[in-house]
Amino acid sequence: MNASKYKPFPAIPLTERKWPSKRIEKAPIWCSVDLRDGNQALIDPMGIETKLAFFDLLVKIGFKEIEICFPSASDTEFDFCRRLIEENHIPSDVTIQVLCQAREHLIKRTMEAIKGAPNAIFHIYNSTSPAQRKYTFNKSKEEIIKIAIDGVKCIKECMKSLSEEERNKIRLEYSPESFSMTEIDYAVEICEAVGNEWGWSKEKPIIFNLPTTVECYTPNIYADSIEYFAQKISHRDCCIISTHCHNDRGTGVASCELGVLAGADRVEGCLFGNGERTGNLDIVTVALNMFSEGVDPELDFSNLPDIADAYQEYTKMDINPRLPYAGGLAYTALSGGHQDAIAKGLAARAKMPEDSVWDVPYLLIDPKDIGRKYEGIIRINSQSGKGGASFILEHNYGYAIPKAMQSAVGDLIKKESDKAQRELKTEEIVEFFERQWLKNKSLIEIVDLASTQVESASSEENVACRAVIKINGEQISVGGKGNGPLDAFCSALGEISLPKFSISAFHEHSVGKGNDTHAVAYVQITKDDGTSKWGVGKSSNVGRAGIEAVVSALNQTGSL
Repeated sequence: MNASKYKPFPAIPLTERKWPSKRIEKAPIWCSVDLRDGNQALIDPMGIETKLAFFDLLVKIGFKEIEICFPSASDTEFDFCRRLIEENHIPSDVTIQVLCQAREHLIKRTMEAIKGAPNAIFHIYNSTSPAQRKYTFNKSKEEIIKIAIDGVKCIKECMKSLSEEERNKIRLEYSPESFSMTEIDYAVEICEAVGNEWGWSKEKPIIFNLPTTVECYTPNIYADSIEYFAQKISHRDCCIISTHCHNDRGTGVASCELGVLAGADRVEGCLFGNGERTGNLDIVTVALNMFSEGVDPELDFSNLPDIADAYQEYTKMDINPRLPYAGGLAYTALSGGHQDAIAKGLAARAKMPEDSVWDVPYLLIDPKDIGRKYEGIIRINSQSGKGGASFILEHNYGYAIPKAMQSAVGDLIKKESDKAQRELKTEEIVEFFERQWLKNKSLIEIVDLASTQVESASSEENVACRAVIKINGEQISVGGKGNGPLDAFCSALGEISLPKFSISAFHEHSVGKGNDTHAVAYVQITKDDGTSKWGVGKSSNVGRAGIEAVVSALNQTGSL
C-alpha cells in the first residue's frame, strides 16, 4: 500500500472558531433526498407507484422539504413529478425540491415539471473542484462561475411567463458540487455570484447547499469550512446554509453534526444512509442522536420498525444489523455482563415515574420510544452470562428466577447454545428451561398425591400427605405429616431410602392472569454431603407447586 500518492486536505484558514463549544439545541430544517439521490443509487430504481408510497411515508414522518426527482433525467422522473402535483399528493405545508444541472435545456424541462406545484425549490448545481474543472470541463474558475450564473439567468427567464403568485412559490437552491474538494474561498466566490444574480431576500432566502460530495477529510475540517463560509458570505441573513454529507470515510453523521454546530441551518440526507457509494448522511441516526439528548428532532420515528420495513420493501436494500437505532442488533446484548446490567437497570426503571431521566446501562434510549420491544434486547449465545437467560424467561414467560439459581439456568442455556453453535431463540430458551426443571421425570415422578388437615397433639404437624411416587420405574406409596403440604411430603420421602436433604431456599410467585393463573415455586435442596440442587414446580395449586419443585430438585441430582 503506497500512501505517498495521497496527501491531507489543507486546513481551513479559520481562527477563533466557535463551533467546538456549541451544542445542538434545536432541530435543523430537514430535507429528504431519498427519492432522488437515494433512488439513483439503487441497482433497480423505484417505479412511480413505489415512489408515491415512499413520498407518503416521508410526509408521515414529518419532512417538510423533499427532493423528489431529477425531472429532466427521464420520463419516469418527469411523470412522477407531474403525478404528485396533478393528483394533489403534496400537502400545503410541504415543499417539493427538484434537482437540475445548470444547463439551459434541462432547466426548461424542469420548469415544465414543477408547473402548478404548491411550493417548490429549484435545486441547481455545477461542479467546482479543481479536478472537475480540469478533467471534466477543462474550464477556468471564471468559466465555471459563468455556468452557474447562466443557469440562474435561465431559471429567471423561464419564470417570467409565470404569474407573481406562481413565482413566489419557487425558491432557489444552489450547490457548488464537490464543495468538499473545492478551494473554500472559491466556493464562497461562486455562491456570492449566484446570490447576486438571483437577488438577496430575507423573505425568500436562497439555499446554499455545501456537500461533502466526496467525504475527503475529518469532520472538524468540514465544520471549519461551514463556519468560514458563514463568516465570509455576504447577506448571511438572506441565505440558508445546508449540509449534504456523504459517507466515504464513514463519518457522515459526525460531519453533519459538527456542520450544524458550525452554523448550518439545514440538513439533506436519506433514511438509513442510502445513497451513492457508501451512502448519504443517515437522517434517522442524526435525528435520534438529538432525541437522545432531549432535543425534539421534529421527525416522528416512534414506529421505526414499520419505517424500516417499508424502506426495505421500497428500495430492496437491507438495513445493516449493526446500524444505530434501527439495526436488528441495536438493542441486543450477548455479553453476560451487559445482560446483567440491562436487566437490573430495567427492573429499577419499572419502579420509577415514566418521565424519569433515562439511565439504563448500555441502552442510549428507551427502545419503546421508537417502537422496539424489550424482548429483543437480550439474545442468548454461548458467550451470554447468567442473567441473560433469566431476563428472557421473566420478561417473555413470567418466570422470575431467583438470583441464586440464575447461574444454573445460565449454565444450561450456554451449554445448549454451544452445542447448537448459534444464538438461541427465545422459544428454545423456555423449552430447554422447562424440559430441565418442569418436565424432567428421569429419577422420581409423582403418580398421585393427596393432603388433608388433621387434628394433631402437635400444632406443628397438622397436615397429612399420602403419595404414590415412581422411583427409577418402581411405584411406591409413601405418607407423612408436617406443618404444611410441602413439609408433610418431605417427611413422607424421609420414610424411604432416598438421600437425606433439607430445603435451603424457597421462592414462589404467580404467573398468568385470571383462570390461567399458576403458582411457580423454586426450591433449593441441600444434601447431607453439602451439595445443592435447584428445582422448579408449576401448578394451579399453590401447595402442589412447592412439592413439584422438590421433586424437580431431586431429579437434578443424577442418581438417588
